[in-house]
Amino acid sequence: MNPNKALWEKGDFTRIAESMRQSGAGLVAQLGISKGMEVLDLGCGDGTTAIPAAKLGANVLGVDIASNLVAAGNRRAKEEGLDNITFREGDATELQGLDDQRFDLVVTIFGAMFAPRPMDVAKQMVRVTRPGGRIVMGNWIPGDPTLVAQILKISSAYTPPPPEGFISPMLWGVEDHVTERFGAAGVAKEDISFSRETFNFGISGTPSEFLERFRLYYGPTMNAFDAAGKNGKEAELQQELEDLFNRQNKSGNNETTLIPATFLKVTVARR
Repeated sequence: MNPNKALWEKGDFTRIAESMRQSGAGLVAQLGISKGMEVLDLGCGDGTTAIPAAKLGANVLGVDIASNLVAAGNRRAKEEGLDNITFREGDATELQGLDDQRFDLVVTIFGAMFAPRPMDVAKQMVRVTRPGGRIVMGNWIPGDPTLVAQILKISSAYTPPPPEGFISPMLWGVEDHVTERFGAAGVAKEDISFSRETFNFGISGTPSEFLERFRLYYGPTMNAFDAAGKNGKEAELQQELEDLFNRQNKSGNNETTLIPATFLKVTVARR
């Protein structure tokens, strides 16, 4: 199996996505989406940003490599009574079956950054975007002190080295790399803009309960615990992550969790 597909079909990312709904909708509300706009949400999961876009009247296609998340997205759309959104399985490095210049807006929030072959990912996003359209990415930032970058950093210390040729997804959070990748796809540097934004994770449980969701349902963290367990270091990893989640909780109490995370927002104007 495709290792990227296996990673995101491991566990159940919908349990993490439940904590992302409010910020996902807030981000989409800032994108200027209007009725009838053609939108692609790439690496869409179960619809954290795709469903809010459809509620604003766009015709939305959600594409994700994980079949379980595609199924969950289609269930959510049906429950919401939305007939202007479809979820389907696909690979961000190829986007087979999608015509050139089909979409007014391509959105990928913490999605396409995890696909391998980033140069191909950039070319595909540019290819399917209409002239005059936009691409908007949300990418985690390497070395950032906030939640997700730190989860991935801590987890990597407990897992085997990546295979030869592996390109870290976190490089999508470095402006020079983003500019290089879109430049190779024909986008001028002046058509790419960057800003640092905040995405909030929130649940009605404790930080420890929130960590448990990552341990049980988030592929990268699941892999880290698997590897740590084999080396007798599971308790050490658990403690590091417990400290992180509790330290980053900004809810003001220990019974609820609100954790802000900084990300790089990339906006590409398609000429």
